[in-house]
Amino acid sequence: MNEQFDLLVIGGGINGAGIARDAAGRDMRVLLVEKDDLAGHTSSASTKLVHGGLRYLEHYEFRLVRESLIERERLWGLAPHIIWPLRFVLPHDRGLRPKWMLRLGLFLYDHLGGRKRLPPTRSIDLTQPPHGQILQDRLTRGFEYSDCWVEDSRLVALNAVDAAAKGADVRTRTECTALERGKSGWTATLRSADAETAVSAKVVVNAAGPWVDKVLARAVPEERHANLRMVKGSHLIFPRLFEGDHCYIFQNRDDRIVFAIPYEREFTLVGTTDLGFDGDPQVVEISREEADYICAAVNEYLAAPVSPEQAVSSYSGVRPLYEDKSASNSTVTRDYVFELDSEGGAPILSIFGGKITTYRKLAEHALERLSGVMAIPGEEWTAMEPLPGGDMVKGDFDGFIAHVLDRYPAFAPEHLMRLARAYGTRIDAVIGDAARPEEMGEHFGSDLFEDEVAYLVEHEFARSAEDVLWRRSKLGLHLDPPAQARLADWFARRGLTER
Repeated sequence: MNEQFDLLVIGGGINGAGIARDAAGRDMRVLLVEKDDLAGHTSSASTKLVHGGLRYLEHYEFRLVRESLIERERLWGLAPHIIWPLRFVLPHDRGLRPKWMLRLGLFLYDHLGGRKRLPPTRSIDLTQPPHGQILQDRLTRGFEYSDCWVEDSRLVALNAVDAAAKGADVRTRTECTALERGKSGWTATLRSADAETAVSAKVVVNAAGPWVDKVLARAVPEERHANLRMVKGSHLIFPRLFEGDHCYIFQNRDDRIVFAIPYEREFTLVGTTDLGFDGDPQVVEISREEADYICAAVNEYLAAPVSPEQAVSSYSGVRPLYEDKSASNSTVTRDYVFELDSEGGAPILSIFGGKITTYRKLAEHALERLSGVMAIPGEEWTAMEPLPGGDMVKGDFDGFIAHVLDRYPAFAPEHLMRLARAYGTRIDAVIGDAARPEEMGEHFGSDLFEDEVAYLVEHEFARSAEDVLWRRSKLGLHLDPPAQARLADWFARRGLTER
Protein backbone atom coordinates (compact mmCIF):
# COMPACT_ATOMS: atom_id res chain seq x y z
CA MET A 1 0.00 0.00 0.00
CA ASN A 2 1.24 3.50 -0.83
CA GLU A 3 2.39 5.81 1.95
CA GLN A 4 -0.45 8.14 2.90
CA PHE A 5 -0.11 11.89 3.44
CA ASP A 6 -2.46 14.79 4.00
CA LEU A 7 -0.31 17.16 1.96
CA LEU A 8 2.17 16.55 -0.83
CA VAL A 9 4.23 19.72 -1.32
CA ILE A 10 6.13 19.83 -4.61
CA GLY A 11 9.05 22.27 -4.55
CA GLY A 12 11.78 22.85 -1.98
CA GLY A 13 12.11 26.60 -2.37
CA ILE A 14 11.02 29.11 0.25
CA ASN A 15 7.30 28.79 -0.46
CA GLY A 16 7.26 25.00 -0.36
CA ALA A 17 9.46 24.79 2.74
CA GLY A 18 7.39 27.42 4.53
CA ILE A 19 4.11 25.65 3.79
CA ALA A 20 5.55 22.28 4.83
CA ARG A 21 6.73 23.74 8.14
CA ASP A 22 3.43 25.43 8.90
CA ALA A 23 1.37 22.35 8.04
CA ALA A 24 3.65 19.95 9.95
CA GLY A 25 3.40 22.19 12.99
CA ARG A 26 -0.38 21.70 12.87
CA ASP A 27 0.07 17.90 13.03
CA MET A 28 -0.66 17.29 9.37
CA ARG A 29 1.06 14.43 7.57
CA VAL A 30 3.31 16.27 5.13
CA LEU A 31 5.64 15.12 2.38
CA LEU A 32 7.93 17.72 0.77
CA VAL A 33 9.72 16.70 -2.42
CA GLU A 34 12.36 18.67 -4.31
CA LYS A 35 13.93 17.40 -7.52
CA ASP A 36 17.29 19.05 -6.74
CA ASP A 37 18.58 20.62 -3.52
CA LEU A 38 16.65 22.83 -1.15
CA ALA A 39 16.77 26.41 -2.48
CA GLY A 40 18.49 25.02 -5.53
CA HIS A 41 17.12 27.65 -7.89
CA THR A 42 15.16 30.88 -7.36
CA SER A 43 15.36 30.95 -3.57
CA SER A 44 19.17 31.04 -3.54
CA ALA A 45 19.43 33.60 -6.36
CA SER A 46 17.77 36.59 -4.70
CA THR A 47 19.29 39.93 -3.66
CA LYS A 48 19.11 38.46 -0.14
CA LEU A 49 16.92 41.13 1.40
CA VAL A 50 13.97 40.99 3.76
CA HIS A 51 12.40 44.25 2.70
CA GLY A 52 9.14 45.99 2.04
CA GLY A 53 9.85 46.73 -1.59
CA LEU A 54 10.26 50.52 -1.70
CA ARG A 55 9.89 50.55 -5.49
CA TYR A 56 6.53 48.75 -5.32
CA LEU A 57 4.95 51.89 -3.84
CA GLU A 58 5.19 53.48 -7.29
CA HIS A 59 2.96 50.71 -8.62
CA TYR A 60 0.40 51.19 -5.81
CA GLU A 61 1.02 47.74 -4.34
CA PHE A 62 0.27 49.04 -0.85
CA ARG A 63 -1.09 45.75 0.51
CA LEU A 64 2.06 43.89 -0.54
CA VAL A 65 4.35 46.59 0.87
CA ARG A 66 2.48 46.75 4.17
CA GLU A 67 2.50 42.98 4.61
CA SER A 68 6.20 42.88 3.70
CA LEU A 69 7.11 45.64 6.16
CA ILE A 70 5.26 43.90 8.99
CA GLU A 71 6.94 40.61 8.15
CA ARG A 72 10.37 42.28 7.93
CA GLU A 73 10.61 42.94 11.68
CA ARG A 74 8.76 39.75 12.57
CA LEU A 75 11.20 37.54 10.64
CA TRP A 76 14.15 39.39 12.13
CA GLY A 77 12.82 38.44 15.57
CA LEU A 78 12.31 34.80 14.58
CA ALA A 79 15.74 34.31 13.01
CA PRO A 80 18.17 36.97 14.32
CA HIS A 81 21.16 34.85 13.32
CA ILE A 82 20.42 34.80 9.57
CA ILE A 83 18.47 38.10 9.39
CA TRP A 84 19.82 41.46 10.52
CA PRO A 85 19.29 45.18 9.84
CA LEU A 86 21.06 47.17 7.14
CA ARG A 87 21.07 50.87 6.39
CA PHE A 88 20.52 51.82 2.75
CA VAL A 89 21.74 55.09 1.25
CA LEU A 90 19.58 56.46 -1.57
CA PRO A 91 21.33 59.33 -3.40
CA HIS A 92 19.18 62.00 -5.01
CA ASP A 93 20.19 62.58 -8.62
CA ARG A 94 18.97 65.45 -10.76
CA GLY A 95 16.63 64.46 -13.57
CA LEU A 96 15.35 61.33 -11.80
CA ARG A 97 12.74 61.02 -9.07
CA PRO A 98 12.40 64.43 -7.34
CA LYS A 99 13.25 64.85 -3.66
CA TRP A 100 9.60 65.31 -2.65
CA MET A 101 8.73 61.96 -4.20
CA LEU A 102 11.60 60.21 -2.42
CA ARG A 103 10.63 61.83 0.89
CA LEU A 104 6.99 60.82 0.48
CA GLY A 105 7.89 57.26 -0.47
CA LEU A 106 10.22 56.89 2.48
CA PHE A 107 7.67 58.44 4.87
CA LEU A 108 5.16 55.79 3.77
CA TYR A 109 7.86 53.13 4.02
CA ASP A 110 8.57 54.14 7.62
CA HIS A 111 4.92 54.18 8.70
CA LEU A 112 2.93 51.80 6.50
CA GLY A 113 4.06 48.65 8.32
CA GLY A 114 4.23 49.82 11.91
CA ARG A 115 8.03 49.99 12.16
CA LYS A 116 9.08 49.47 15.79
CA ARG A 117 12.70 48.34 16.12
CA LEU A 118 14.41 49.57 12.98
CA PRO A 119 15.74 53.15 12.92
CA PRO A 120 13.82 55.66 10.78
CA THR A 121 14.74 57.44 7.57
CA ARG A 122 16.99 60.49 7.74
CA SER A 123 18.43 62.98 5.26
CA ILE A 124 22.20 62.83 4.79
CA ASP A 125 24.98 64.96 3.34
CA LEU A 126 26.74 62.86 0.71
CA THR A 127 29.75 65.17 0.60
CA GLN A 128 30.75 63.99 4.08
CA PRO A 129 32.68 60.78 4.87
CA PRO A 130 32.36 58.04 3.94
CA HIS A 131 30.14 58.87 0.97
CA GLY A 132 32.21 61.75 -0.39
CA GLN A 133 35.06 59.39 -1.17
CA ILE A 134 32.80 56.72 -2.65
CA LEU A 135 30.27 58.61 -4.76
CA GLN A 136 30.67 61.03 -7.64
CA ASP A 137 30.96 64.74 -6.80
CA ARG A 138 27.58 65.78 -8.26
CA LEU A 139 25.77 63.69 -5.62
CA THR A 140 25.42 65.93 -2.58
CA ARG A 141 22.17 64.95 -0.83
CA GLY A 142 20.39 61.71 -0.16
CA PHE A 143 18.39 59.65 2.29
CA GLU A 144 19.23 56.75 4.57
CA TYR A 145 16.60 54.16 5.51
CA SER A 146 16.36 50.66 7.02
CA ASP A 147 15.77 47.20 5.61
CA CYS A 148 17.11 43.76 6.51
CA TRP A 149 19.53 41.21 5.11
CA VAL A 150 18.72 37.50 4.95
CA GLU A 151 20.78 34.42 4.19
CA ASP A 152 18.18 33.29 1.66
CA SER A 153 19.13 29.67 1.09
CA ARG A 154 19.67 29.10 4.82
CA LEU A 155 16.18 30.45 5.46
CA VAL A 156 14.84 27.72 3.20
CA ALA A 157 16.97 25.01 4.81
CA LEU A 158 15.93 26.01 8.34
CA ASN A 159 12.25 25.91 7.41
CA ALA A 160 12.76 22.40 6.03
CA VAL A 161 14.74 21.36 9.11
CA ASP A 162 11.95 22.54 11.38
CA ALA A 163 9.31 20.91 9.19
CA ALA A 164 11.15 17.60 9.54
CA ALA A 165 11.49 18.08 13.31
CA LYS A 166 7.72 18.47 13.46
CA GLY A 167 7.12 15.25 11.56
CA ALA A 168 7.30 16.17 7.88
CA ASP A 169 9.00 13.79 5.44
CA VAL A 170 11.51 15.88 3.45
CA ARG A 171 13.01 14.28 0.35
CA THR A 172 15.54 16.11 -1.78
CA ARG A 173 16.77 14.84 -5.16
CA THR A 174 13.28 13.41 -5.56
CA GLU A 175 11.16 14.43 -8.52
CA CYS A 176 7.40 14.07 -8.84
CA THR A 177 7.13 12.65 -12.35
CA ALA A 178 3.40 11.87 -12.49
CA LEU A 179 0.19 12.84 -10.72
CA GLU A 180 -2.99 10.79 -10.96
CA ARG A 181 -6.14 12.39 -9.64
CA GLY A 182 -8.87 10.56 -7.80
CA LYS A 183 -12.06 11.74 -6.20
CA SER A 184 -10.63 11.75 -2.69
CA GLY A 185 -6.89 11.99 -3.27
CA TRP A 186 -3.84 11.94 -5.50
CA THR A 187 -1.40 9.19 -6.41
CA ALA A 188 2.04 10.64 -7.11
CA THR A 189 4.98 8.89 -8.74
CA LEU A 190 8.29 9.93 -7.20
CA ARG A 191 11.67 9.26 -8.73
CA SER A 192 15.01 9.46 -6.97
CA ALA A 193 18.41 8.10 -7.90
CA ASP A 194 17.68 4.88 -6.03
CA ALA A 195 14.09 4.04 -6.84
CA GLU A 196 10.70 4.98 -8.21
CA THR A 197 7.87 4.91 -5.68
CA ALA A 198 4.24 5.92 -5.41
CA VAL A 199 2.61 7.84 -2.56
CA SER A 200 -0.93 9.02 -1.88
CA ALA A 201 -1.99 12.45 -0.68
CA LYS A 202 -5.31 14.13 -0.05
CA VAL A 203 -4.10 17.44 -1.49
CA VAL A 204 -1.18 18.55 -3.67
CA VAL A 205 0.50 21.92 -3.14
CA ASN A 206 2.29 22.94 -6.31
CA ALA A 207 5.13 25.23 -5.16
CA ALA A 208 7.47 24.29 -8.00
CA GLY A 209 8.48 27.86 -8.84
CA PRO A 210 9.58 28.10 -12.48
CA TRP A 211 8.13 24.62 -13.05
CA VAL A 212 4.68 25.38 -11.57
CA ASP A 213 2.90 25.30 -14.96
CA LYS A 214 4.74 22.09 -15.85
CA VAL A 215 3.54 20.36 -12.67
CA LEU A 216 0.03 21.68 -13.24
CA ALA A 217 0.08 20.23 -16.76
CA ARG A 218 0.90 16.81 -15.31
CA ALA A 219 -1.96 17.07 -12.83
CA VAL A 220 -4.57 18.57 -15.15
CA PRO A 221 -3.41 17.68 -18.68
CA GLU A 222 -6.73 18.46 -20.34
CA GLU A 223 -6.34 22.21 -19.72
CA ARG A 224 -3.87 24.79 -21.05
CA HIS A 225 -1.64 26.33 -18.39
CA ALA A 226 0.05 29.66 -19.07
CA ASN A 227 -0.14 31.52 -15.76
CA LEU A 228 3.57 32.17 -15.39
CA ARG A 229 5.84 35.00 -16.44
CA MET A 230 9.47 34.05 -15.90
CA VAL A 231 11.78 37.00 -15.27
CA LYS A 232 15.53 36.56 -14.98
CA GLY A 233 17.50 38.46 -12.36
CA SER A 234 21.30 38.45 -12.30
CA HIS A 235 23.93 39.70 -9.87
CA LEU A 236 27.67 40.37 -9.97
CA ILE A 237 30.03 39.91 -7.01
CA PHE A 238 33.05 42.23 -6.88
CA PRO A 239 36.00 42.53 -4.53
CA ARG A 240 34.93 45.05 -1.88
CA LEU A 241 34.04 48.31 -3.67
CA PHE A 242 33.70 50.51 -0.57
CA GLU A 243 34.27 50.37 3.17
CA GLY A 244 31.52 50.51 5.75
CA ASP A 245 28.46 48.46 6.65
CA HIS A 246 26.02 50.63 4.70
CA CYS A 247 24.47 49.72 1.35
CA TYR A 248 23.59 51.85 -1.66
CA ILE A 249 20.43 51.85 -3.73
CA PHE A 250 20.96 53.53 -7.10
CA GLN A 251 18.19 54.83 -9.36
CA ASN A 252 18.51 54.02 -13.05
CA ARG A 253 17.20 56.13 -15.90
CA ASP A 254 14.93 53.24 -16.93
CA ASP A 255 13.13 53.63 -13.54
CA ARG A 256 14.68 50.45 -12.15
CA ILE A 257 17.08 50.33 -9.20
CA VAL A 258 20.35 48.54 -8.48
CA PHE A 259 21.68 47.64 -5.05
CA ALA A 260 25.33 47.62 -3.95
CA ILE A 261 25.62 45.64 -0.71
CA PRO A 262 28.61 44.58 1.44
CA TYR A 263 28.82 40.81 1.08
CA GLU A 264 30.71 38.01 2.79
CA ARG A 265 33.19 40.45 4.41
CA GLU A 266 35.46 40.72 1.36
CA PHE A 267 33.00 41.44 -1.44
CA THR A 268 30.24 43.70 -2.75
CA LEU A 269 27.05 42.23 -4.21
CA VAL A 270 25.54 44.29 -7.05
CA GLY A 271 22.25 43.72 -8.87
CA THR A 272 19.71 43.01 -10.15
CA THR A 273 18.28 42.83 -13.67
CA ASP A 274 14.75 42.20 -14.99
CA LEU A 275 14.67 40.29 -18.26
CA GLY A 276 11.96 38.12 -19.73
CA PHE A 277 13.05 34.48 -19.81
CA ASP A 278 11.73 31.62 -21.93
CA GLY A 279 14.60 29.14 -21.67
CA ASP A 280 15.28 26.19 -19.41
CA PRO A 281 15.14 27.40 -15.78
CA GLN A 282 17.47 24.56 -14.86
CA VAL A 283 20.31 26.45 -16.57
CA VAL A 284 20.33 30.20 -15.95
CA GLU A 285 23.44 32.35 -16.42
CA ILE A 286 24.20 36.03 -16.56
CA SER A 287 24.56 37.45 -20.07
CA ARG A 288 27.15 39.95 -21.19
CA GLU A 289 24.36 42.49 -21.71
CA GLU A 290 23.21 42.06 -18.10
CA ALA A 291 26.75 42.42 -16.76
CA ASP A 292 27.23 45.58 -18.81
CA TYR A 293 23.87 46.93 -17.59
CA ILE A 294 24.79 46.38 -13.93
CA CYS A 295 28.18 48.01 -14.33
CA ALA A 296 26.77 50.96 -16.28
CA ALA A 297 24.20 51.51 -13.52
CA VAL A 298 26.72 51.65 -10.68
CA ASN A 299 29.19 53.66 -12.77
CA GLU A 300 26.61 56.46 -12.84
CA TYR A 301 27.21 56.80 -9.08
CA LEU A 302 30.53 55.34 -7.90
CA ALA A 303 33.63 57.48 -8.18
CA ALA A 304 35.77 54.46 -9.15
CA PRO A 305 34.29 52.71 -12.22
CA VAL A 306 33.83 48.95 -12.42
CA SER A 307 33.73 46.53 -15.34
CA PRO A 308 32.38 42.98 -15.72
CA GLU A 309 35.95 41.68 -15.85
CA GLN A 310 36.50 42.78 -12.24
CA ALA A 311 33.71 40.54 -10.93
CA VAL A 312 34.88 37.42 -9.08
CA SER A 313 31.56 35.62 -9.43
CA SER A 314 27.98 35.97 -10.58
CA TYR A 315 24.65 34.23 -10.18
CA SER A 316 21.28 34.31 -11.89
CA GLY A 317 17.82 33.08 -11.08
CA VAL A 318 14.34 33.02 -12.58
CA ARG A 319 11.47 34.68 -10.72
CA PRO A 320 8.25 32.71 -11.31
CA LEU A 321 5.82 35.65 -11.34
CA TYR A 322 2.10 35.60 -11.98
CA GLU A 323 1.28 36.69 -15.53
CA ASP A 324 -0.82 39.82 -14.96
CA LYS A 325 -0.33 41.16 -18.51
CA SER A 326 1.83 44.06 -17.33
CA ALA A 327 3.61 45.94 -20.08
CA SER A 328 7.09 45.42 -18.62
CA ASN A 329 8.93 42.93 -16.44
CA SER A 330 9.64 45.66 -13.89
CA THR A 331 5.95 46.38 -13.29
CA VAL A 332 4.56 42.83 -13.20
CA THR A 333 3.31 42.12 -9.68
CA ARG A 334 5.62 40.54 -7.08
CA ASP A 335 2.58 39.59 -5.02
CA TYR A 336 1.60 35.94 -4.71
CA VAL A 337 -1.42 34.42 -6.39
CA PHE A 338 -3.13 31.09 -5.63
CA GLU A 339 -4.95 28.90 -8.11
CA LEU A 340 -7.05 26.18 -6.45
CA ASP A 341 -8.40 23.47 -8.76
CA SER A 342 -10.79 21.07 -7.08
CA GLU A 343 -13.48 20.63 -9.71
CA GLY A 344 -12.11 17.42 -11.19
CA GLY A 345 -11.68 15.60 -7.90
CA ALA A 346 -8.89 15.92 -5.34
CA PRO A 347 -7.63 19.52 -4.89
CA ILE A 348 -4.36 20.97 -6.16
CA LEU A 349 -3.20 24.41 -5.02
CA SER A 350 -0.70 26.14 -7.32
CA ILE A 351 1.36 29.11 -6.18
CA PHE A 352 2.60 31.89 -8.43
CA GLY A 353 4.94 34.70 -7.46
CA GLY A 354 5.75 35.73 -3.93
CA LYS A 355 8.77 37.19 -2.16
CA ILE A 356 11.12 35.76 0.43
CA THR A 357 9.88 38.44 2.84
CA THR A 358 6.26 37.28 2.68
CA TYR A 359 6.81 33.52 2.60
CA ARG A 360 5.48 32.97 6.13
CA LYS A 361 2.24 34.84 5.46
CA LEU A 362 1.96 33.06 2.12
CA ALA A 363 2.10 29.73 3.97
CA GLU A 364 -0.64 30.83 6.37
CA HIS A 365 -2.80 32.04 3.51
CA ALA A 366 -2.22 28.82 1.56
CA LEU A 367 -3.52 26.70 4.44
CA GLU A 368 -6.40 29.11 4.92
CA ARG A 369 -7.27 28.67 1.24
CA LEU A 370 -7.10 24.89 1.59
CA SER A 371 -9.41 24.97 4.62
CA GLY A 372 -12.29 25.29 2.18
CA VAL A 373 -11.59 21.85 0.71
CA MET A 374 -10.04 19.90 3.61
CA ALA A 375 -9.83 19.99 7.39
CA ILE A 376 -6.85 22.04 8.59
CA PRO A 377 -6.14 21.22 12.24
CA GLY A 378 -4.61 23.59 14.75
CA GLU A 379 -4.17 27.35 14.75
CA GLU A 380 -1.73 29.76 13.13
CA TRP A 381 1.54 29.43 15.04
CA THR A 382 4.57 30.46 12.97
CA ALA A 383 4.46 34.16 13.89
CA MET A 384 5.82 33.41 17.37
CA GLU A 385 7.99 30.30 16.92
CA PRO A 386 11.68 30.99 16.18
CA LEU A 387 13.38 29.14 13.38
CA PRO A 388 16.08 26.61 14.37
CA GLY A 389 18.94 28.47 16.03
CA GLY A 390 16.92 31.65 16.46
CA ASP A 391 15.84 31.09 20.07
CA MET A 392 18.13 33.73 21.59
CA VAL A 393 17.18 35.67 24.71
CA LYS A 394 15.10 38.62 23.45
CA GLY A 395 16.52 38.02 19.97
CA ASP A 396 19.79 39.59 21.15
CA PHE A 397 22.42 38.42 18.68
CA ASP A 398 25.11 40.75 20.09
CA GLY A 399 24.68 39.24 23.54
CA PHE A 400 24.68 35.77 22.05
CA ILE A 401 27.92 36.25 20.10
CA ALA A 402 29.60 37.68 23.21
CA HIS A 403 28.70 34.44 25.00
CA VAL A 404 30.03 32.35 22.09
CA LEU A 405 33.35 34.23 22.01
CA ASP A 406 33.75 33.61 25.73
CA ARG A 407 32.83 29.92 25.44
CA TYR A 408 35.30 29.10 22.65
CA PRO A 409 38.43 31.21 23.29
CA ALA A 410 40.69 29.07 21.05
CA PHE A 411 38.61 29.80 17.94
CA ALA A 412 39.23 32.86 15.77
CA PRO A 413 36.49 35.48 16.27
CA GLU A 414 35.81 35.56 12.51
CA HIS A 415 35.27 31.79 12.51
CA LEU A 416 32.89 31.96 15.46
CA MET A 417 31.00 34.86 13.91
CA ARG A 418 30.40 32.87 10.73
CA LEU A 419 29.24 29.80 12.67
CA ALA A 420 27.01 31.89 14.94
CA ARG A 421 25.45 33.64 11.96
CA ALA A 422 24.80 30.31 10.23
CA TYR A 423 23.64 28.14 13.14
CA GLY A 424 22.67 30.50 15.95
CA THR A 425 22.04 28.63 19.19
CA ARG A 426 22.80 25.34 17.45
CA ILE A 427 26.47 26.27 17.19
CA ASP A 428 27.30 23.87 20.05
CA ALA A 429 25.93 20.96 18.01
CA VAL A 430 28.25 21.93 15.14
CA ILE A 431 31.40 22.38 17.22
CA GLY A 432 30.65 19.45 19.49
CA ASP A 433 33.36 18.64 22.01
CA ALA A 434 36.11 20.43 20.09
CA ALA A 435 38.11 22.89 22.19
CA ARG A 436 39.87 24.27 19.10
CA PRO A 437 39.24 24.12 15.35
CA GLU A 438 41.90 21.46 14.78
CA GLU A 439 39.74 19.03 16.75
CA MET A 440 36.84 19.34 14.29
CA GLY A 441 38.20 16.80 11.83
CA GLU A 442 39.59 17.21 8.35
CA HIS A 443 40.37 20.79 7.35
CA PHE A 444 39.18 21.58 3.83
CA GLY A 445 40.30 25.21 3.65
CA SER A 446 39.41 28.64 4.99
CA ASP A 447 37.55 27.88 8.26
CA LEU A 448 35.61 24.83 7.02
CA PHE A 449 36.17 21.61 8.97
CA GLU A 450 34.74 18.12 8.70
CA ASP A 451 32.47 18.28 11.74
CA GLU A 452 30.55 21.19 10.24
CA VAL A 453 30.10 19.35 6.96
CA ALA A 454 28.95 16.22 8.80
CA TYR A 455 26.41 18.32 10.69
CA LEU A 456 25.04 19.70 7.41
CA VAL A 457 24.72 16.19 6.00
CA GLU A 458 23.02 14.78 9.10
CA HIS A 459 20.74 17.70 9.97
CA GLU A 460 20.32 19.97 6.93
CA PHE A 461 19.92 17.60 3.95
CA ALA A 462 23.28 18.48 2.31
CA ARG A 463 24.27 15.83 -0.22
CA SER A 464 27.09 17.40 -2.22
CA ALA A 465 29.97 19.82 -2.00
CA GLU A 466 27.92 22.35 -3.96
CA ASP A 467 25.14 22.16 -1.37
CA VAL A 468 27.63 23.10 1.34
CA LEU A 469 29.64 25.70 -0.60
CA TRP A 470 26.83 27.66 -2.23
CA ARG A 471 23.56 27.04 -0.39
CA ARG A 472 24.22 26.06 3.25
CA SER A 473 26.99 28.67 3.15
CA LYS A 474 28.78 30.93 0.66
CA LEU A 475 32.17 29.36 1.34
CA GLY A 476 32.55 28.80 -2.39
CA LEU A 477 33.74 32.41 -2.49
CA HIS A 478 36.44 31.71 0.09
CA LEU A 479 37.79 28.24 -0.76
CA ASP A 480 40.23 27.83 -3.63
CA PRO A 481 39.72 25.07 -6.25
CA PRO A 482 41.96 22.49 -4.49
CA ALA A 483 40.00 22.98 -1.26
CA GLN A 484 36.71 22.60 -3.08
CA ALA A 485 38.03 19.44 -4.73
CA ARG A 486 38.94 18.01 -1.29
CA LEU A 487 35.41 18.63 -0.12
CA ALA A 488 33.95 16.96 -3.22
CA ASP A 489 36.22 13.99 -2.60
CA TRP A 490 34.95 13.78 1.01
CA PHE A 491 31.40 13.42 -0.31
CA ALA A 492 32.47 10.90 -2.95
CA ARG A 493 34.19 8.70 -0.36
CA ARG A 494 30.89 8.50 1.51
CA GLY A 495 28.82 7.75 -1.56
CA LEU A 496 27.12 11.17 -1.32
CA THR A 497 28.12 12.56 -4.70
CA GLU A 498 25.28 14.54 -6.27
CA ARG A 499 23.04 12.42 -8.48
